Amino acid sequence: MADEAAIRDLFEKMEYERGRLLALLESLSEEEASRPAKPGEWTPKEQMAHLCEMEAAYRAWVERAIAEENPTVDGIRGEPVAVPLERANQASKDELLAEMRRQREKTLALMRRLRPEDYDRTATSSVFGTLTVLQWLRSYYRHDRMHYDQVQGQEPTYRPRYLSGQEPDQRRRPQSA
Repeated sequence: MADEAAIRDLFEKMEYERGRLLALLESLSEEEASRPAKPGEWTPKEQMAHLCEMEAAYRAWVERAIAEENPTVDGIRGEPVAVPLERANQASKDELLAEMRRQREKTLALMRRLRPEDYDRTATSSVFGTLTVLQWLRSYYRHDRMHYDQVQGQEPTYRPRYLSGQEPDQRRRPQSA
C-alpha cells in the first residue's frame, strides 16, 4: 500500500511542477504563447490545451481504476475541456491558464478523496501497460516537467515509457498534403 510519505511527495511534486510551468507560461506574452519554440512543434497555447485534455483523460482513468478492478482505459478521454487542442491558438493565454488551474484543482480534489489503498489500484492502457493509480498520478507532474522543457525550446528531461518502446512525437504538427 502507498505510504503517507509517497502520497505527500506526490502532492508536493504536483504543486511544484505545475507552479513552475504556470510561472513560465504566465511570463510569455500573448504573441510568444502563440508561436512554437521550434519550427513544426506545438505552440505553448497548444501545449496548454493538450495538458488540459490529458489531465481530464488521466483523471478519468484514475476514477475508472477506483471504480473497477483493473479496467482497460483505451478510448476513455474524460470530460470535455473549455478549450480543445484544435482551438488553442484562437483562445487567449489567460483562458488556457485558467483552464489548466481548473483541471488541476479537479485532480487535487480527487486525490484528497483517495484512501491510501486506492493508490495501489490499477488500470491498463494499450499504450502504457498496467499502472497503479499512484503511477498514473505521477504521470501528471512528469508531463508538466516535459512541457516546461518544450516551452523553453529544450529537449525534455522526461519522456514517457511506451509499451512499444517508441515514443510518438506528439509535439510535431501533422504534415499537410
